[in-house]
Amino acid sequence: MSVERVAVTGGASGLGAAVVAAVRKAGGTAIALDRQQPTDSEAGWVEVDLSDPAAAETALASAENAIGPLTGVVTAAGIDACGRIEDVELADWVRVISVNLVGTAAIARAAVPRLERSHGRLVTVASTLGLRALSDATAYCASKFGVVGFSRALAVETAGRLGVTMLIPGGMQTAFFDGRPEQYKPGPDAVLNDPANVADAVVYALSQPRGVEIRELVVCPSVEPSWP
Repeated sequence: MSVERVAVTGGASGLGAAVVAAVRKAGGTAIALDRQQPTDSEAGWVEVDLSDPAAAETALASAENAIGPLTGVVTAAGIDACGRIEDVELADWVRVISVNLVGTAAIARAAVPRLERSHGRLVTVASTLGLRALSDATAYCASKFGVVGFSRALAVETAGRLGVTMLIPGGMQTAFFDGRPEQYKPGPDAVLNDPANVADAVVYALSQPRGVEIRELVVCPSVEPSWP
């Protein structure tokens, strides 16, 4: 199956931007769904804030108006709020759950009927911290553990109707860590993946023929401290 028309949440930066670029490199058309406009002037863009789950349906409709019926959707949007639970503002904690988990579910809900019609595939993005707990990361772990459970349940629910792949990436060289207190940034000796390499795995999943499932993909540096 070729990569054709793919919508990518969080597609303006980080892993999402790398997925947009990888889809285009593979000969497909990709459009970013993001609050920010992509720096790549040739990339399509739908402005959306996924902390509002009601925005998901409109965003995917706009994406289809721009590039045609979707054959793939990738949920790469994600945020974090580091700190002990009593030190993180409640609104910030809730926003992490809203974007990472509820936003993923809202996009998936809007994507299912579209991808069923096109025999397409949904790729959700979890994290190694969706499998391993870490102190001072309660919001992020809760959201990504939720994405793991959601993705597995959705794969069972939609089996035979559309493809569902869950990506579990380890640390990557992106702006995700920018703006954090120093104690929560990767150390100078941290080994992080190039998001372009992770994006290639996403394209591989999107390219599988109908009826072939890659249910889960773990892509991390060989010395990833969060795995297993």
